[in-house]
Parts: sequence; C-alpha cells; structure tokens
Amino acid sequence: MATKNGPRFKQCRRLGLNVCGHPKAMDRAKVGTSRGDKKLSTYGIQLLEKQRLKAYYGVMERQLRRYVEIASKAHGMTGEALVKLMECRLDNMVYRMGFAASTRQGRQMVVHGHILLNGNRVDRPSHPVKVGDVISLREKSLKTFSEVYETNHLNSLPYIQKDLEKRSASLIKLPERSEIPIEINDQLIVEYFSTR
Repeated sequence: MATKNGPRFKQCRRLGLNVCGHPKAMDRAKVGTSRGDKKLSTYGIQLLEKQRLKAYYGVMERQLRRYVEIASKAHGMTGEALVKLMECRLDNMVYRMGFAASTRQGRQMVVHGHILLNGNRVDRPSHPVKVGDVISLREKSLKTFSEVYETNHLNSLPYIQKDLEKRSASLIKLPERSEIPIEINDQLIVEYFSTR
C-alpha cells in the first residue's frame, strides 16, 4: 500500500496553504516562496488545486482519479460530490471526530487496528463512512488515544456527533460543501480531469 510520506511543512509552503492542519505549518513562509505567489497559467492553477486536494486527504493520484470517476456519476455538481466522498473516508473521519491529531495519524490508527467502525475492526483507511456509522476506539487503545479525543472535543463539526462517555462519534448527516473546512476550488479540479 502506497503512502505519502515527506516533510509536511515544506509541502504546505510549496502549496501555499496549510494542508496538514498544524498551527505552525506556515510560520516560516515568506512572500514569493509558495506557488500561490507566482503567476500561473490556467493549467498551473488547476494542477495546484488538485495537488492541494491530494495533500489535504493524503491520497495518491490513482485514488483521486477513482474518486473523480465516482463523483462524475453522482447527482449534483461533480466537484462538491468529490469533496464529500473524500471527507467521508474513514481515516479523515477519525481525524475530524477528534481521535487523531492529523489525517496522517488517523490513517495510521486505522491501519494498525485501533479503530472500530460499528463495533467491527476495519483496517482500510479509504473505507467509506455512511450516515449513522459509529466510530470508536478499540478497548486496548483507549489508554493511548483517549487523551487526544478529550482535548479535541471543542472543535466539532455540524455533521459529527460525539459521545464523550462512550469515547465514540458518529456521522449524523452527509456534510454540506460549505461545512467542510478545506480551502479548495472544486470546479478547477473537475476542469483539470475533464481535459486529461
């Protein structure tokens, strides 16, 4: 299984956006150092948005192409459907629900079997989370990760409901595009793939 490893802060500065979620990621960025400060062609702008989306969710090119194909068959706007599909990945939901400090850590927790989906162990980070699904920590993992969950309970999203007593969280509705906290122009990504 391929994974994206590398310096996160350098990637944030290169993309001109804090895609890793760390508060200090953009501290050392100077004007003119990120791609966002340079004059780009139409293709360059589309490519940059695609790279940002990949970085936000930690997916590879082939995975993203598969998500674009699925989103193009969905009802409504393709760009919105694409972002909703990516947002509902299990590794991302583990991060959004507060079990992990980043999407990378969420992915690692899923792969190492620390996460239960509806009481069952799932070790595939790309597993889709559906409305009503409950995500919780495995009994043996409570000691290690419950502190992160307790400190992250303040920044909740409207499509996630947390149960602090049971150390679990559930997806109560599909997220609206306006509720998803990422700075991406979806339409540019769709245009990028439509010309390929």
